[in-house]
Parts: sequence; C-alpha cells; structure tokens
Amino acid sequence: MAWSLHGKAQLGGLLLSLLGWVCSCVATILPQWKTLSLDLNEMETWVMGLWEVCVNQEEVAVCKAFESFLSLPQELQVSRILMAASHGLGLLGLLLSGFGSECVQLHRIRWVFKRRLCLLGGTLEASAAATTLLPVSWVAYTTVQDFWDNSIPEIVPRWEFGDALYLGWAAGIFLALGGLVLIFSVCLGKEDVPSLQMADPTAPPFYAPADESSASFYLTPRPRNLFI
Repeated sequence: MAWSLHGKAQLGGLLLSLLGWVCSCVATILPQWKTLSLDLNEMETWVMGLWEVCVNQEEVAVCKAFESFLSLPQELQVSRILMAASHGLGLLGLLLSGFGSECVQLHRIRWVFKRRLCLLGGTLEASAAATTLLPVSWVAYTTVQDFWDNSIPEIVPRWEFGDALYLGWAAGIFLALGGLVLIFSVCLGKEDVPSLQMADPTAPPFYAPADESSASFYLTPRPRNLFI
C-alpha cells in the first residue's frame, strides 16, 4: 500500500505519542523523583517518588509506601492527579488518532470524520504533554527552592533531581511532538481531496454521458406515457 505524505506524518505522530505515553507511565511508577545522599554514609541513598520512599544500602533497597495521600506535600498530591490524567488523555488520544489515521481502514468511517478524529487525538496528546510537564517541572522547582534555602542548615542533606524527572521531561516532549505532528497531518490532508466514491462509499456510481461520435449504442428506458 502506497503511503501519502499525511499518512506518513500520522504514523510518525502515533509513534512519538506512543513513546511519550510509555515513558510517562514508567516515570509515574519509578520512585526516583528525588534523591538524597548522606555524607556520613556514602553507601546509603534515599529516593522519593509519588507512591513510596526507598532506602538503598549496598544494592539492597527497602521501600515503604506513603500511608496517606493527605500527608504528602502539595506538589506530590497534584503530581499524582495530573500524571493519572495524562495517562488517560494520552491513551484516549492514541485510540482516536489510530482510528482516524490511514493505518486503520474502516469503510463505515467517512473521510471527513477520520480527519476530525485525528485532529481530536492530536489535541488530546498535546493536553497530555501539558499535564506531564507541569507536575514534573513543579517538583523540580520545589527541589531547587529547598536546595538553595538559606534557612536550612548546611549540615542537613538536600534533595536533588532524580532520574524520573528527566524521563518525565522526555515523555512530555515526545507527547507534544506527537500531538503537533498529528495536527499538522490533518492540515496536509486538506490538499488530498478524495473522490466522490471515497467520500461516500454508499453513493451510487456515476457514469459520464456517452459520446455521440461513439459507435457503441446504449439502451434507453421507455417513457411510461408512450402507448403503442
């Protein structure tokens, strides 16, 4: 099957969105949102995520889940909600964009309706990117504020960026690129005007009138008011 330009753009947008959605899910599960290293014991490292806090000691990790949602800091509470919303928006956008792309050929879906599905899916992917970048950036901002807080004694260890934050930023970028490519593919699809039969498969076939100079003959229906 020959792929058109906007069909290739749709496939690229779907792959970028899928990659961003997977990275966002992994970043939500990982506990390495914040890391803390102790100067007194270099073999001990603390990590904190959205769901649990872990202590790594000589390749042995001991984790404990947070007992209450209300006991969490405000940025972690909001991050849980926004990351869950990002997963839902990203998955819904992938499904709608998939049905609206050239990868899925369904005769009952009109060409104009497929364009709208792809446009809506791209918008949802862009929204998923925003709901991913916002909590990750907020946690990073509070970490920087606490790190440079002069009111905290210097002897007290400071939290630093974890690997999950970088993965979350990458997920947001992939989701944003995927959504923009899907929206751009809809603009490219405007140039490819489908035929009447493609736009409405249920429409009866259209036949051009016969040329008078043609030697072939055609049967014409007899008028009802003609009596012999």
